[in-house]
Amino acid sequence: MANESFLTNCLFFTANRLGRAITKIAEEEFAETGLTPMYGYLILLSIGTPGISQKDLAEKLSVAPSTLTRFVDKLEARKLVERRVLGKTVQVYPTDKAREMEETIRRASRRLRERYEAILGKEASVHLTESVLNASRQLEQS
Repeated sequence: MANESFLTNCLFFTANRLGRAITKIAEEEFAETGLTPMYGYLILLSIGTPGISQKDLAEKLSVAPSTLTRFVDKLEARKLVERRVLGKTVQVYPTDKAREMEETIRRASRRLRERYEAILGKEASVHLTESVLNASRQLEQS
């Protein structure tokens, strides 16, 4: 058998493997909302900061502005958010329908955390989250 250690010793490969595993769990936990986890978190951000700019949403969700625009397009079509233009800034506001979903989205997010903490352990989960966040920030600045 060929030496495959280059896979297990590769941040690219292992980070993508982790991403696929956590995405599967997140999608399962968010299924009851009828939303993807990213859409759920976008709605929570819009509820927490009504009128948040699309630029700020893209930064907070770590997605490209064009990707964020597609997300908002889909949520707007589902009457969960609405856009308002203020000068050159596009602001995003939650609708009443989105506000009605807030607790369901928060419950899905809590279940997600509980599920991965049950698998990894609470302390390991906190440490892994901090490590991945710090590494992401460093790589984004390079």
